[in-house]
Amino acid sequence: MADLAAIIDDIAAEMADAPDRGTVASYIPPLAAVDPRRFGIAVVTADGRECIAGDGDMAFSIQSVSKVFALTLALGAVGDQLWRRVGVEPSGSAFNSVVQLESEHGIPRNPFINAGAIVVTDILLGHHEPREAIGEMLRFVRMLAGDDAIYIDEAVARAEQDTGFRNMALANYMRSFGNLDQAAERVLGVYFHHCALAMSCRQLARAGRFLMAGGRNPDTGHNIVSARRARRINALMLTCGHYDGSGEFAFRVGMAGKSGVGGGILAVVPGIASIAVWSPGLNERGNSQLGTLALERLVQRTGWSIFDPRVF
Repeated sequence: MADLAAIIDDIAAEMADAPDRGTVASYIPPLAAVDPRRFGIAVVTADGRECIAGDGDMAFSIQSVSKVFALTLALGAVGDQLWRRVGVEPSGSAFNSVVQLESEHGIPRNPFINAGAIVVTDILLGHHEPREAIGEMLRFVRMLAGDDAIYIDEAVARAEQDTGFRNMALANYMRSFGNLDQAAERVLGVYFHHCALAMSCRQLARAGRFLMAGGRNPDTGHNIVSARRARRINALMLTCGHYDGSGEFAFRVGMAGKSGVGGGILAVVPGIASIAVWSPGLNERGNSQLGTLALERLVQRTGWSIFDPRVF
């Protein structure tokens, strides 16, 4: 394999010249204002190398990528009891779909669609006040990344609160089935703040290292989760992390990955690398257009697909 830093630089240069950049999310005003020409990438390898290119040190709204960290915290709080309230199957539907909840009695298909992440947030609230639950998430991602500069963008959180009518409908609908313990307004306030986490590609790739390292924090050697639980989170990222585009992402890229409508993607190759890409323009399924293309080209040049026998 050619020098990794050179590969990353080449991909960033190719993305800078790409003509089809997708369309930025327009329904959250602060996201609509982001320059679609932005592109960043960061790769952190199992041996500790960090390769950053483009806008890889510029903070952006990670949005639904935060669901990976929320799920990790909730599993730590209640363990496998969580799966009584959230499924593990791909939805085949858009990230904010209401359609399946009625036929499936208020149990979301998986924790990475909005309905599932709202239930996960309800679990995290438990007996905490919303401010405490928000603070717990912020401390967690700062610890994972080893960077206290990570913050929550309050303007984005307020904009989501002002425009989150469908999420309010999801929360109230699940509460009508008894699958939400807290008031919808309390849960959604925390959920919107999770989605408003602002991180750079470097910070996000570092925060995802525990999923690359069998659940272990490479900085401390301590387990964040068990190896079994890390494997299951990665499996859900592969099958559900891109909503109704998850199959296409597995087909084109072949990594465990979680996207967000801010244009970020966290991708994991167990034992090899944690990768973050960001380009705010989205494809028709709400996933980063150039982020997906960049990861596809990274796999072509490194062989890092989890389906490639050379990886293992």
